[in-house]
Amino acid sequence: MKTLEKISALAGKYFAVLVIIAAVISFIFPFAFLVFGSFITLLLGVVMFGMGLTLKPVDFKLIVTKPLPVIIGIAAQYTIMPLVAFGIAYLLRLPPELAAGLVLLGSVPGGTASNVMVYLARGNVALSVAMTSFSTMLAPIMTPLLLYLLAGQWLPVNPVAMFLSIIQVIIIPIILGFLVQRFFPVAVEKSIAVVPLISVTAILIIVTAVTAANAANVASAGALVFAAVFLHNSFGLFLGYFTARLIGLNENDRRAISIEVGMQNSGLGVSLATTHFSPLAALPSVWGAIWHNISGPIIATIWANKSPDKRDVKLKKAN
Repeated sequence: MKTLEKISALAGKYFAVLVIIAAVISFIFPFAFLVFGSFITLLLGVVMFGMGLTLKPVDFKLIVTKPLPVIIGIAAQYTIMPLVAFGIAYLLRLPPELAAGLVLLGSVPGGTASNVMVYLARGNVALSVAMTSFSTMLAPIMTPLLLYLLAGQWLPVNPVAMFLSIIQVIIIPIILGFLVQRFFPVAVEKSIAVVPLISVTAILIIVTAVTAANAANVASAGALVFAAVFLHNSFGLFLGYFTARLIGLNENDRRAISIEVGMQNSGLGVSLATTHFSPLAALPSVWGAIWHNISGPIIATIWANKSPDKRDVKLKKAN
């Protein structure tokens, strides 16, 4: 078990590198990974089950005791990211499937990797976890609604079918994980260190499956899609931070909201795009899975070397 725990820690630490390697290998040898395409939904369910195993009632306490930062953060996430995606799709004149895929990436909730990035950035981890949890619970309503309003002009969107998909892929596995953790705490406590390894493995397989299905598209449109994802993520990080600063939140909260807004649940984007649109529409979420796990550690490292407390003192003195 200790060996697995060490491997799990390494997998989490070098996740971005592993995603890039997986994408490159599946791009070069796509035929070897096409078989995994039918397991994308199941694999995402495994990831969400792992998230449920780590959730505790205290994770939702902040929503009741200090709701303003959570509400502001989630409102920013579900407005900034889909609208920025919509604008970038128009400005870059993305083909319909890629445009809808980018809006989908902007309309999904925050990803669990953001919690780790906020911790490394010395941000408010409790706020980050609350935002991830609450935005995920809102996803069955918000994601189909936003897609219907913003992406319907490019591809037909069935919000009811998408609602049911998110319930099946996200909400049910999270609830099951939460119940297992609630009723079998000792067993979960002994095995929880291995959960990141299972989640990383599942996401890597998802990335290989979608990259293999899009090998030709990656070669022809890969640079354009990456540019769109890069801009989308950059605007999300900046506008998330700016929004939190505008309403007077402290530096710890700003960092948490910035990273939560900028980093999306790319796995959900891949699953929904593959199920309801096409493999091509999943390409922005694949690039998102790669780039978010590169930009996240970069900004976390920068902020980790700047004390939030000192910054707040300076701001207070300036005011």
